Amino acid sequence: MSRIGRMPIDVPAGVEIKLDGHKINVKGPKGELQRELHPDITVAVENNQILVTRPSDEKEHRSLHGLTRALVNNMVVGVTKGFEKKLELVGVGYRAAKQGNNLILTVGYSHPVEMDPGKDLNVEVPAPTRITVSGTDKEKVGAFAANVRAVREPEPYKGKGIKYEGEIIKRKAGKAGVKK
Repeated sequence: MSRIGRMPIDVPAGVEIKLDGHKINVKGPKGELQRELHPDITVAVENNQILVTRPSDEKEHRSLHGLTRALVNNMVVGVTKGFEKKLELVGVGYRAAKQGNNLILTVGYSHPVEMDPGKDLNVEVPAPTRITVSGTDKEKVGAFAANVRAVREPEPYKGKGIKYEGEIIKRKAGKAGVKK
């Protein structure tokens, strides 16, 4: 039995769960999320708890069991607390700015890079070298943060680039001079 899959999900006050066949709709104080789940996995709401069960011990069902429970839990957490990713810009002249809803990155290219987060995500620039991406959908928050990081990934020699807050960049030694 999956250790993750068999754990019940507590439904906090103020969160509504609607099950319509294999679709789940979670509505809370921060917003509303919906997702289509695999038809083999059963999701039920009992006594303010969400229970996820699987029909058999086949390999596919075992793998979907924990996945489905994690996805539903992330939906509940997203509509109550939300998710957040923080990024740092490291490098001389590297900076970020917000123009309307768009994120403008100046990271050493001949032109500024403009990124649109969409209506679901909130992007803040508390300092020119810091970016905060937040939203209710964990998948979208992580994907947008990864796309921002991919604009200029940290390089291993000087550590310049866009990195996650707290990320450790493995450093390499530069060229060693020829000794005679």
